[in-house]
Amino acid sequence: MVASPRLSAHGISRRFGARMVVEDISLQLQQGEVLGLLGLNGAGKSTTLQMLAGVLAPHRGEIFIQGHSLARAPRAAKRHLGYLPEIPPLFRDATVDEFLGFCARLHEVPRTRVAGLVARARQQCNLESVGSRLIRNLSKGYQQRVGIAQAIVHEPQVLILDEPTVGLDPAQIQEIRTLIGRLRAEHAILLSTHLLGEAESVCSRVVILHQGRLVYDQRLGDTPQTLLVGLRRPPPLAVLQALVGSAIITTRAPGRFEIDAADSAAIIDNLMRTAAAEWGLHELTHGSSALERTFLDLTREHRVPAALSA
Repeated sequence: MVASPRLSAHGISRRFGARMVVEDISLQLQQGEVLGLLGLNGAGKSTTLQMLAGVLAPHRGEIFIQGHSLARAPRAAKRHLGYLPEIPPLFRDATVDEFLGFCARLHEVPRTRVAGLVARARQQCNLESVGSRLIRNLSKGYQQRVGIAQAIVHEPQVLILDEPTVGLDPAQIQEIRTLIGRLRAEHAILLSTHLLGEAESVCSRVVILHQGRLVYDQRLGDTPQTLLVGLRRPPPLAVLQALVGSAIITTRAPGRFEIDAADSAAIIDNLMRTAAAEWGLHELTHGSSALERTFLDLTREHRVPAALSA
């Protein structure tokens, strides 16, 4: 028996004036999923997230959160929803604990539970050492964690995160990605990002928006990486194929090959031991992933492919 989705959208559309910016989008989000929302700038990602979060009303279609209609029962639906906009809505002159307590009360958490839920959100987001500090005195990485904490303090089933790592340094980005990985055990998460590597590292499924339409919806498995290999004295293709096993080899130019395989580490090891000495190996770099190639194929011409727009 398939579990009911935590969030579902059915044919939602939104226009600004005469221009349709999001058209006929349908998607579902299950417990434990991290769904990545990808698209070029202007594809409609932020508008879609704002509709799913109840900030904007769709002109057509309907959204359900935990079975409650966001249009007809908004308070019931939003009790199960946590939202982090791209710019976190922080009260910078409040302490972390004051702000999280205020957010819990906004979500109608009973006063007897507020302190316990604030402590739990603080612990989940690694904020125990800064509960009494003013938010404006925290680093951007800590402020982003406070933003996530305000989204989970009322224990929602659904989290919507808009570009949660934007503007962070590499160490802070890794901390937020690790946090999202922990949160997926208790929440269904919708994550907007423009970073394909981020989607591949934290998401279990991705959808791609292009010019306001949903053009791709696929689970992520072991997405293979390609290797670009340059050889000054290339062997016969059959010899190279024997070295890389079942990996797919594509000849890009004389002496230059693209190798597509799940276990790129083993192939690199074999190439370093054989190709470097015998075949004049002069290039060995990672190419694009399957997700990156799909994204570029769908968005390269900046229009919806005819087969997908019907």
